Amino acid sequence: MRNVFWAVLTLAMVCAQPARAQREKLSWDDRVAVEKAWPNAIKSSTGLRYLVLKEGTGDARPEAGDLVSVLYQGRLLNGNVFGESLDRAKPFKIRVGRDELIAAWEEALKQMRVGEKRLIVVPYELGYGTRGDPPRIPRRATLVFEIEILGIRKE
Repeated sequence: MRNVFWAVLTLAMVCAQPARAQREKLSWDDRVAVEKAWPNAIKSSTGLRYLVLKEGTGDARPEAGDLVSVLYQGRLLNGNVFGESLDRAKPFKIRVGRDELIAAWEEALKQMRVGEKRLIVVPYELGYGTRGDPPRIPRRATLVFEIEILGIRKE
């Protein structure tokens, strides 16, 4: 009986501990640059940072399997552009939830609505990882995207 009491007490103490903050996903230099450039960016629990540049409309948000039409520009933290699709007549189309996107895009798109434009700052773990995507994206690169959802086609 005594052992049960101590086990329950120990379990209660462990459960009462506050949740520890997740470790910073950006390197020191990248974090300093990001906080200087975008001091009001919101940081998600995964380490993704974002700013809503333009509010969207409606309630619909992309879900797994939906075809999403977007305009985007991707650049390195130093400003070098590595990819973009900015032509409204020919937007970039991608399916959400089909392992076709980097984790940061999956997270960001699922929170956005049609017409919304966001700037996202992507730690390498949510982007192209430790290997990068040579020659455009170096190893462990922090990425910056501006993404605007033009349309969502439910599937």
